[in-house]
Amino acid sequence: MHRPLLVIGGVAGCGKTTLAAAVADALTLPFRDGDDLHPPANKARMAAGQPLGDDDRAPWLDACAAQLAAWGDGGGVISASALKRAYRDRLYAAHAGVRYVLIAITPALATARAAARPDHFWPAALTISQFAILEPPTPDEAAIVVAGEWPTAAQVAAVQAAL
Repeated sequence: MHRPLLVIGGVAGCGKTTLAAAVADALTLPFRDGDDLHPPANKARMAAGQPLGDDDRAPWLDACAAQLAAWGDGGGVISASALKRAYRDRLYAAHAGVRYVLIAITPALATARAAARPDHFWPAALTISQFAILEPPTPDEAAIVVAGEWPTAAQVAAVQAAL
């Protein structure tokens, strides 16, 4: 029996890590914070206020895909922005069961949340750059979309209901 294999995504500050950990807990699945898979050079670049390009993201996406493939049919939950369809396609290719969950949020709320994380490598000023590249999921992706302003428990319930 296949267990859910989920990518919780969205822009910085949307609550990916919080929701991914809560969904993993609710479904008794392993969790991995995709931020931990960024190479040090990527983290340094972002901390310096420089957005990542597609080439910068490639090794990170490969690491996220490898984690999904390793979990396979056993399921798991990873937080990873996966803002472009091409990024998600790399993750979908890791295993036939991968599903994407997008946390939809306004630029103002995402920026405010990012600014409230003083110990995080991501500067709030970069958040708007993510909205510039965001490609919402298309119907063929069968993505699950939850509102960023919902409480985490409501988001988890929506993901569970959609599964």
